[in-house]
Amino acid sequence: ERVTEVDVDGALLKFRGEDEDFIEASFPTIAGVGPNGAIIHYRAEEGSPLMRDLTKDTPILIDSGGQYTQGTTDVTRTWHFGAAPPHFKRHFTLVLKGHISLSTATFPPGTPGPLVDAFARRALWSRGYDYKHGTGHGVGAALNVHEGPASISPRLRNKAPLKEGMVMSNEPGYYEVGNYGIRIENLLAVVAREVESGEEGWLGFEPLTLIPIQKSLIDLEILDEGERAWLDEYHARVWEEVGGRMEDGTEAKEWLWEATRPL
Repeated sequence: ERVTEVDVDGALLKFRGEDEDFIEASFPTIAGVGPNGAIIHYRAEEGSPLMRDLTKDTPILIDSGGQYTQGTTDVTRTWHFGAAPPHFKRHFTLVLKGHISLSTATFPPGTPGPLVDAFARRALWSRGYDYKHGTGHGVGAALNVHEGPASISPRLRNKAPLKEGMVMSNEPGYYEVGNYGIRIENLLAVVAREVESGEEGWLGFEPLTLIPIQKSLIDLEILDEGERAWLDEYHARVWEEVGGRMEDGTEAKEWLWEATRPL
């Protein structure tokens, strides 16, 4: 059965609409197959010469979100339903390493977002890669999906400090023009952190988004033990908090079980 990028957009809207607290999409869905995933703000439209079908030979980047009575969501995952080539896995893993690095960062009070941006880029930079967009933006609670004052990006002019209780996105990426795009995005809460020095006010991040990251796309040779542990702990939490809400024996719950098994 043919599935287009527009079909993916429609399916996401349908599934979100089944939640009684759903209001509307928080922004137009980005569902980009293959080279369309490398167009950072791509929007699939019926009849467009760019629109592509979902296949097992090409990845799809899906960036979507919803407005609910109790909050706002924004999430990106990159999926591949066939045999991803080694170079794609390498790029995917470098993006994942950056995502984990920012997720686990600890920083002192008063730190503005631009000073933690490099955590997300370090793995890519070490191999000469980069992405031409910010790493994170603020998100409102049933408000704007892009909300100030803080942001995480190389643009040093934003000096607004990250503060406990803020919600920020964490979305490093890699884009190979003409081939594919990769982005991994979670929303993070800024939280207090206890540090060895005992000094108060230090901060870190706690993931709010609970969606599996495709394990078969990871090049385990370049993922260190700490990063493996983080991913296993993250997936354990996804299973515990999301799996517990799903009906036993369903195909969806079986999929989630497999998707959240340790590396």
